[in-house]
Amino acid sequence: MRYLTGTYALNIPCRLETDGDWHAPALNWAKPRMRESSESVFGEWGIERVPLPNYGNMTAPVADHLRACLDLIEGGYFGSAQGMRKNFINNEAYTAQIFDKVTLLADRPSWNEIDAFLGKEYGCAWLSYRRANLGY
Repeated sequence: MRYLTGTYALNIPCRLETDGDWHAPALNWAKPRMRESSESVFGEWGIERVPLPNYGNMTAPVADHLRACLDLIEGGYFGSAQGMRKNFINNEAYTAQIFDKVTLLADRPSWNEIDAFLGKEYGCAWLSYRRANLGY
């Protein structure tokens, strides 16, 4: 399934209790970031059909804010994902779910960068999770 993701999805309200992003006017909505769910380890998890702002009653598959952040991480767009904990998610109730999903990327060549990014975003919470669940 093709769906809207990344910073574009962060600028569309979702069902989660998250903040998302606030830079919608700065994005080029003529060419939003689309992705194919079958090309991701996350499959169709975290994708919902929602109304698109400024398109009347039109709906489309859109990543919720957790999935949008995880897609950015999976794609190596760490600069765009920076601040996800405090700015885009801003709800610690989702931390364990994020950690569980991000560990699906542990076999990727970019794992060291992913691990470092999570360490910067979540600090000791990530280090404790990693030690308990990944053994280091």
